[in-house]
Amino acid sequence: MSQYQPMMDLALTLARDAGDEIARQRNALEINFKYDGAELVTQADVAADKLINDGIKAAFPDHDILSEELGPDNETDCEHLWIIDPIDGTVNYAHGHAQVAVSIAYYHNGDCKAAVVHNPFAEETFEAMAGKGAFLNDQPIEVSGKQDMRRAIVGTGFPYQKDDIDELMKRVTAVLKQCGDIRRLGAASLDICWVACGRLDAYYETVKPWDFAAAQLIAREAGARFGHIYPIPQGLNPQIYSHNIMVATPALFEPMQQLLISADRS
Repeated sequence: MSQYQPMMDLALTLARDAGDEIARQRNALEINFKYDGAELVTQADVAADKLINDGIKAAFPDHDILSEELGPDNETDCEHLWIIDPIDGTVNYAHGHAQVAVSIAYYHNGDCKAAVVHNPFAEETFEAMAGKGAFLNDQPIEVSGKQDMRRAIVGTGFPYQKDDIDELMKRVTAVLKQCGDIRRLGAASLDICWVACGRLDAYYETVKPWDFAAAQLIAREAGARFGHIYPIPQGLNPQIYSHNIMVATPALFEPMQQLLISADRS
């Protein structure tokens, strides 16, 4: 048995328990906005975050936790680090959409070893352990293997703050002109997992670490190439650095990268 199996088992249990909790609470939502006035949060986000935090602390009291609601500013340079998004797709969640996930990742010395992305509304659980492959509801998954950019379906998203929207639209225009189509589904972790199982062929966006920390391992274990549109600053962990991330089936990674860079320069 892998030394990381206990972390994997815990992540699966907590993701499903948190999924049950957010499903239960959606019928009586309390909606608020964070300090910037733009990003929505519900009482279910906080409750699910607490449920997961408490479960990790009970099992591994010496481990560190980075989580969206209860510990968004915690350190990431730790031997044992859990990265949590209790509800990825909160806007979807608050509006009754099904594209919502609980995301839990375990990192050992900066390397993701166990990852779960669970959608309680679609009853889909994506999971991966490093070197063991990726799975959806216990069935192996792999990327589409698409090679023709003109047939590629590309996922992306947009920030709550709209200051750079004109620049981002250059990328959207380029993708619409050169690729098959574009999707904006509203939950980055699921977008990346959809690349992993072949529902999307590529994905790019600037997000937060908890949005992709688990999904990037699932995608890599499914055969996707994960990286960034531009080189990242020296010394930073590419598995946590969240600016301009990109995930794609291997043959499309470099063409997509070049397309987006060209769009930025236009």
